[in-house]
Parts: sequence; C-alpha cells; structure tokens
Amino acid sequence: MVSGYIEKIKYRNEENGYTVLCVSVDGEEEILVGTFSHIEEGSYISADVKERLHPVYGEQLFVESYELKRPDNEKAIEKYLASGAIKGIGPVLAARIVKKFAKDTLRIIEEEPERLEEVKGISENMARAVSVQVQEQKEQRAAFVYLQKYGISMKLANKIYKEYGERLYSVITENPYKLADDIQGVGFKLADEIAQKVGIPTNAQFRIKSGIVYILSRAALDGHVYLPMERLINIAAELLDIPRELIPIEVADMKIERRLSVKGIEGEDVVYLTSAYHTELSIARKLLELSVNSDSLRKDVEENLPRFESSSDIELDDLQRQAVIKSMSCGLIIITGGPGTGKTTTINMIIKYLLSKNMEVLLAAPTGRAAKRMEEATGYEAKTIHRLLEINAMPDGDDMESNIGLNFERNEDNPLEADAVIIDEMSMVDMYLMNSLLKAVTVGTRLILVGDTNQLPSVGPGNVLKDIIASGAVEVVKLERIYRQAGLSDIVINAHKMIEGEPIDLGKSSKDFVFIKRSGADNIISACITLLQSKLPKYVSADSYDIQIMSPMKKGMLGVERLNLILQNHLNPKQAKKPEKEFDGKIYRVGDKVMQTKNNYQIEWSVKNDIGIAMEKGQGVYNGDIGIIRYINDFEEFIRVEFDDRKIVDYPYTEISQLELAYAITIHKSQGSEYPAVIIPMYPGPKMLMNRNLIYTAVTRAKTCVALVGDPECFYEMTENTSQLKRYSSLDLQIKNLL
Repeated sequence: MVSGYIEKIKYRNEENGYTVLCVSVDGEEEILVGTFSHIEEGSYISADVKERLHPVYGEQLFVESYELKRPDNEKAIEKYLASGAIKGIGPVLAARIVKKFAKDTLRIIEEEPERLEEVKGISENMARAVSVQVQEQKEQRAAFVYLQKYGISMKLANKIYKEYGERLYSVITENPYKLADDIQGVGFKLADEIAQKVGIPTNAQFRIKSGIVYILSRAALDGHVYLPMERLINIAAELLDIPRELIPIEVADMKIERRLSVKGIEGEDVVYLTSAYHTELSIARKLLELSVNSDSLRKDVEENLPRFESSSDIELDDLQRQAVIKSMSCGLIIITGGPGTGKTTTINMIIKYLLSKNMEVLLAAPTGRAAKRMEEATGYEAKTIHRLLEINAMPDGDDMESNIGLNFERNEDNPLEADAVIIDEMSMVDMYLMNSLLKAVTVGTRLILVGDTNQLPSVGPGNVLKDIIASGAVEVVKLERIYRQAGLSDIVINAHKMIEGEPIDLGKSSKDFVFIKRSGADNIISACITLLQSKLPKYVSADSYDIQIMSPMKKGMLGVERLNLILQNHLNPKQAKKPEKEFDGKIYRVGDKVMQTKNNYQIEWSVKNDIGIAMEKGQGVYNGDIGIIRYINDFEEFIRVEFDDRKIVDYPYTEISQLELAYAITIHKSQGSEYPAVIIPMYPGPKMLMNRNLIYTAVTRAKTCVALVGDPECFYEMTENTSQLKRYSSLDLQIKNLL
C-alpha cells in the first residue's frame, strides 16, 4: 500500500486514462503508473501497487486499485487549485484563496461560493463560475465511478456524460438501449449487458427494437442492404431469446415510426433500415438522371477518333473504340473486363481525348493503393474517392468501414467541377460511398465507372457494380480480347480460365504461375518462407518486403493471424536491444511489416530528408497501406511507421489497433493492390469462403509471378466453387422500377 499526495501528473492519456503520477510519500517521491478514471494534482491517494519491470524505465509501481481523498491540508489544497483543475485559478489566486480560508477552502467553494469575493482579484461572476466548475467535477467523478460498475470504459463514460449529463442515471435504469442509438461506440451487446444488470425484461419493446436495428446493422457489415423477414425473425428470436411472434409486431411498429421499410421482393417480405432503402433509391434516381446521351458528340468522336489513334500511336480494338466513343457521348458508362483486356489502355485514350478537347478530368479509386496504381498507369493525378469529395468528418468503428455517416464538402450544393469523372476499381465501392459520389456529380458531367465484376465485392453494403449492370439501364462495354503481351502471361490466361470454368494444368512449366505441392500446414509455411526469403526476390527483382503472402482466411492453421506470428519470429525475431510493444495480445517490433486497417484521414504524415528535416507534410493513411515500424517510444507512447514514398507516421499507443502485422494478409485486404509477386498457401478452409472469386482476386494481384503452395485439390475446389455468400441488395430492382 502506498499513500500520499499527488505532487505532479507527469503524463496522462485522456483516451484510456493511463497516467504517470509523482506522489509524495513521507517526504519521498514515488512514481506510480496505472489507469485512473479521474485524477487531480493535490489529491490524496491510497493505492495497492505491484512492482513491475519496464523494459525501458526499469522498476515501476503499478497501481492495481486505488482510493482518492480530497486534499485536506493547506499545501495540498493550494497545489490542487494551482494545477489548473479549476479554470481561471492559477498559482497566485490559489495562494490567496488558501491564505484566506485555510483548510476550509474546498467547503467554502462548494457551499458558500459567494465568499470567494472576499479574495482580492475574484469578482462575483468568477466566484459563481468557480462554484459551477467544482460541482460539475464532483458530478462527473460520481458518474464515472457509477458507469465503471457496468464495464464502461473511460472513453465511453466521457461520451455518455457529455451526451446526457445527470440524465445518464435514468437512461441506464430505464432504457440503456438508448445508449446504442445515441452514443458512437456503445453497441447493442454492451447495452444488453447493462440492461440485464438493471433488470430490464427480455421482452421489453425497446429491447426488441434495439435488437432488430443491431441485426440489420451487422448484416450491413456482411454486405447486405436488407434481410428477408423470415431470416430476420429467426436471427432475432435466437439473439434475444424471445418468442418469434413478438418480432413482427415490433417490425410493424418500427415501420410506422419510419425506422424500417418493409417491401416485397420476389414474393417475400424483406426488411430494410429506412436509411438503407432510401440510399439505394437515391442512387437509382441519380444514375438515371445522369444517363443522358448526345448524338452530336457521338458523331464528332466517331469522325475524329481514327485520326487521334494514329497520332497517339495507339490502336484500339472495336470494343475499346466503342468504350471511348460512349465515354464521350454518354453521361454514364461502365467499362468492365478481366486482366489483360486493355482497360488501362482504354482509360488512357479516354483521358487523352478529353484533354485534347480542353476538358477537365478527375480520376479516383476507392483506396489509397488503388488510386496510386491508377496514377502510375495513367500518368495523371488520382485520389481516393473520399479525398476527391473532400471528406470533412469520419465516423468511428464499424461505420467507418461501411462508409455510413460520412460527411463531404463536395455534394449537391457544391458539386465537382469537371467535364468527366473516372472511377477505377468500382467493385470495391459500397452503396453509401456511391451515393455520396453521385450527389457531387451534376448532369452534364460524364461519369465513367471502371471495374472487374469478378473481383470480390465491397466491404460495405450493396452490390453496386453488379446491380447497375444487371439493371440493363446503363451503357456497358465489356472488354474481352486478351492482348498479345498479356496473353504471354499465365497469370492472365489462368485468371480467365478460372472465370470461364476451364481446367488449369498445375503441372505445366510456367515463368509466372507456379504451383509447389506440399502437404501439412507446417510444410506449406516452410516453403512459403523459403520463397519469400531466398527464391522470389531475385527472380522478380524485388525486396522480400514487397512480396506478399496472402491467405483466404484470418483464422486457422494457415490463417493470417497464425502465419504472421510464425513469419514474425522467422523474419524479425526478438532481440535484446530491439524495442517492441505488446498491445492487445500482439507484439509490435521495430522492423515489423505492418498494414493500416482503416482509412484514417486525420492522422499526420511527413517525408523527411537524410538529416531528418520534414520536406513534405500531409494527412491521411488508408486501409491497405503497408509500412515498416522504424521506432518505438515507450515514454511518449508512440510507434513510428514508414510507409511507401517515405511517408513517416507517428501512431499514439491509443491508435495501435489500426495496425496489423502484414507479413501475411487476407485476400480481402489485397483488393485494389498489386505486388511484384504473390505467395498463396493452399489449405482447406470454410467452403463458403474458399470460392472462385477469392482465388481469382488473389491471383490477379500478382504483377510478375504468383506462387501457390500446398494441396492442388484445394486449388481445384476453389476454382470449381462458384457459390458466394449471397448479398441481399436491390439496386437493380430500384432502377428497373423507376424506368
């Protein structure tokens, strides 16, 4: 047990409450570390501590539990007041107040604040303001202690207190599910746990309604825009442990409240969150609005394109030529096709033709890596769609991944100023991002959408590209010819064979498509390590860092979680002098290859010269960006990562969760990226996951060479499995209904 006055707060993380305290114990200074809900200089602390060895700072006293008492001597009271705990009171005023009221100071402030006017320099208004602050602090401390009983973190407690103030007690006891509706970061599960503790009945109306919203929101994270009524009832009955017949009653009530939309599709009732239904409807209306064709422009392009091809030294095939003509003459067009079919050549010709007519062209893609690829392929600046639309606020958590709640500067009131907007990798665009994009495009601006429908669909809800094509209401050009140079690549040839369902000979000698037979998970991993460390770098003239191992799954014997632990130990083992940081059961070590897992538009980066001076600064690191940990600072609590283009980012420990080891990544995370070589372990996994679209996406990420390692049967099963987890979306129907 350690007891004494808090002399100084040396460090405090307001996000998680981690604090380093300097405490005066019997005239001696002790350093305590731990997590505190609320703490102030001058307070008296009694703490149960445990000695622990810190890898950098040596022995520390870690606080396991503690109790705080108000300052009760004049020195401590003055210290507390002078610490800035009360706005407007600094060291000089603190000394005057304590000199006047001595040990009775805090009671006077709380109970007789008008007496503060007796102190020189304090007006009536200031006295009143000080009293209000002290009372608020008292209430906040009590609220934090109360919320901690329900397992609520400091960060969430702060959000809850700011939202409700003193009302939080009635919200918790009467309807804790309101927390899930009002507070970002409080989900249904946490609200339900609180509800159980306060005795809310399982069949309470607001519980069922909150559960329904939760189910539909989680479904959106699996790509669904709606759920069939029967499926919703089944899931809700199991989740909430209530009779099935209660659920349709609440669905009907929520429909009246306009929280849900219930529609008929193919003879069955389906249920949308109202926001999701109206988002799809908005997309459908805008697409039809943009689909305006111009015969005069068509004739102009048809007459001039042959001459332009000749001068550009580019020869287009009939479909490519059709794509260019339609891009000039149609308000909206989709250009689709597999690898090697000339999508890039077509885009480049479209750009050149537009620029020759002095037209403004904007290029964008869903992710940072995809935008970078687009820029390299065209020679023109390409942005993420979020940057193009000038994002001004990002939600947290799951909403960030599904693009819900985004706010952009570019919208219907402030549209994009361009004659044409070209979007690449459209298969990755979900309905919420698509809706935001369409709001910023006016009639008269050409919208050219480019993508491969055989790639994996978007992470967020909807099946935008496929649904638009299926509607039959938009001009579509599908490029089919495999060009000579691409035709020499077995990567391209085999990718097309996969889609057509044609057999692939894994025994064939190939320069860029190699299958290495291995049995057993550990033997497969060993072969992957050999390829990564010694075989492929020389073969593709790339650093092993640039070669990517990709697995279909996250968990399991050859899931990325296990692979990364093994690869980390082989490629970047623990060393006595090599700094590392443990976070949430994971080790982050200097030299580790890591990936950013979420779009973070606010985080700052810099590019420094050889002597450490920042030559360029900016903001934004994107989902899929890969870098190397260069530095770990345990005292200031940050990890420094160097990304592509020498961009340096300092991650506070509170944001480490955005980083994952990236020696191996899931195929889903590779979307929009391209690597010199790709290594894919072939090992059995869940049937619904191990499908043709997944292996097709993985293979087409390789630029020079793809190496598959493992069981040939696993590969053949994937290429033959055409089943995908069905996505419930209805954009195609929405478009058809408006025609």
